[in-house]
Amino acid sequence: MNFPEQARRVIRLEIEELERLHQRIGEAFTQAIRLLHTCLTSRGKIIVCGVGKSGNIGRKLAATLNSTGATTVCLDVGDALHGDLGVIDPGDLAILLSYSGETTELLDLLPHLKRQGLPLIGITGVATSTLARQADCVLDVAVTQEACPLNLAPTASTTTMLVLCDALAMVLLEARGFRQEDFARLHPGGSLGRALLTRVSDVMRQGEQLALIQPETTVQEALHAMTRARAGAAIVQQANGSLAGVFTHGDFVRAFQADHAIAAHPVSRYMTVRPISIQADKLAAEVLSTLQTARVDDIVVIDDLGRPVGLVDTQDLTRLRLV
Repeated sequence: MNFPEQARRVIRLEIEELERLHQRIGEAFTQAIRLLHTCLTSRGKIIVCGVGKSGNIGRKLAATLNSTGATTVCLDVGDALHGDLGVIDPGDLAILLSYSGETTELLDLLPHLKRQGLPLIGITGVATSTLARQADCVLDVAVTQEACPLNLAPTASTTTMLVLCDALAMVLLEARGFRQEDFARLHPGGSLGRALLTRVSDVMRQGEQLALIQPETTVQEALHAMTRARAGAAIVQQANGSLAGVFTHGDFVRAFQADHAIAAHPVSRYMTVRPISIQADKLAAEVLSTLQTARVDDIVVIDDLGRPVGLVDTQDLTRLRLV
């Protein structure tokens, strides 16, 4: 048996079903986002219910929504019918997940949710199902076939439902104006939390760790300054304090390869003018993004007036476990 080819077949089938989902996204999705946004704006919370595989996806949706500041409760259907309905408040909204739309436990819960006046978003693969008929908004996750060779095990259908839930959470995030700073507040732990909560001013090199030179400083003097600061770059500063450029070890190597007699030359000949810079009050996460995009090893830190106040080296981020 050709196992890799079988795996590619599964992936190919699921991609095809996701393409069909992609084409179906339309007004119903817009309606769902508006309902969710209204609920959260009025200080309501989102109730997510599902059974079996749909329940697993519902828990993932709830976790994603909570991690992006959208208060969400994953309600166990069985427990809900034995007292946990008390978690529901006026102004809440329910998302019910069932591919068949006929899951008995979920249908038993429906009348109680309707009685409390909750707007219902149904995520189902059967547009004519009971869930679809009872919901205020229906999101269609129908697939033409499962990736299972027997067309039995939920595979393409669960992938489609999961991706749609991710789309809901991410579009809702944008609609609410959720910012990087908000994400940082909700993720204080681990390397992600450190990167998002730490400011550039907390990680930048300054004082004796900073090599500050002038445009007329010679290459030899610049190398001495970098050695004293144990840095791979020196910031070139004008007499008025403004940023003139940066002279890196890479700049030196390239210049030396072209001309071995550069020691007495001013660094202004070889420095990088208008180097990549970032303000000191920015989040360290922005440094990570800038380093990856610009493909540089050092970023100059500036104040509100554009004057250099520090330097961030990629090695510092590794040492502080920010990468």
